[in-house]
Amino acid sequence: MRLDQFSGIVAFVKVAEVRSFTRAAAELGVAPASLSEAVKGLEERLGVRLLNRTTRSVGLTEAGAHYFDHVRPAA
Repeated sequence: MRLDQFSGIVAFVKVAEVRSFTRAAAELGVAPASLSEAVKGLEERLGVRLLNRTTRSVGLTEAGAHYFDHVRPAA
């Protein structure tokens, strides 16, 4: 697995766990914009939206919940 793919998975799992890009970025020690780009890249590679984003919240889509259940044990 390439590093950027791994980073996207780690970023997605952390955002899914804490439901916040800002908090996830702080916990991972990266900029929120970098974290957002990593998740966006993962969504593009998978061809599916994983997260519903608003200005105030982040939630899992149905596909995101399924993917989270699949990758969480590995992350």
